[in-house]
Amino acid sequence: MVLRICVALILLLSVLFMPFWVSLLLAFVGMIFFSFFVEALVALLISDLLFGVKEVRFFNIYFVSLLIAVVMLTIIEIFKTKSSFYNSKLSK
Repeated sequence: MVLRICVALILLLSVLFMPFWVSLLLAFVGMIFFSFFVEALVALLISDLLFGVKEVRFFNIYFVSLLIAVVMLTIIEIFKTKSSFYNSKLSK
């Protein structure tokens, strides 16, 4: 629990003070390591609210990193339920 809080704080600091790709990488690692890491969605929403601009490539939406995070979290959680390695790690 303490590790999850520390990772969430580091992610929040990376959103505020580091480049975008560092925050996405930390969020991705957190999503893999922790189960249902919603803190990544909140941190990337804050990133979009602070620094988001319209992207013509993504149909003029402001919340590009939030959209990427929701897709990544969904795919990772589906993969975790299908993976026998992750399930065997949780059962011990």
